[in-house]
Amino acid sequence: MSYLEKIRKNGRYVNPFFCLMGIEVVNVEAGRAVLSMEVRHDMLNGVGWLQGGMLAALADEAMALAIYPLLADTEGIATISESTTFIKGVRDGRIVAEGWVIKKGRRVAFADGDVRTDNAEKTVLSRTSAAFAVTTNRE
Repeated sequence: MSYLEKIRKNGRYVNPFFCLMGIEVVNVEAGRAVLSMEVRHDMLNGVGWLQGGMLAALADEAMALAIYPLLADTEGIATISESTTFIKGVRDGRIVAEGWVIKKGRRVAFADGDVRTDNAEKTVLSRTSAAFAVTTNRE
């Protein structure tokens, strides 16, 4: 069973990082994925804001899941570069990451993602662009 099939069947329980961070899989389809996470006190930095690496990691995972449905059975991916712009801080509440594929080539896939608040305002907190190496073995 592939990673994507396991995610679709068992959700976050397939990925230890998802379990650690409380990340929920909201939707995965070809070229697009959505994840959500509740901001917890133990994720805050020393001055009370969500630590920026959490935003980057959540976006990275959403972009990777957006790529997975586009891969052949013999392909996998690994992040090779990533750039995140932090736009606004957050201290609490639920946040949502959406990742989408820009282009999936034979050797490299490009994706973008953003993280926003999960409330009426849908405030954008960060925007990320990444490149993923397309490997020849999936797991």
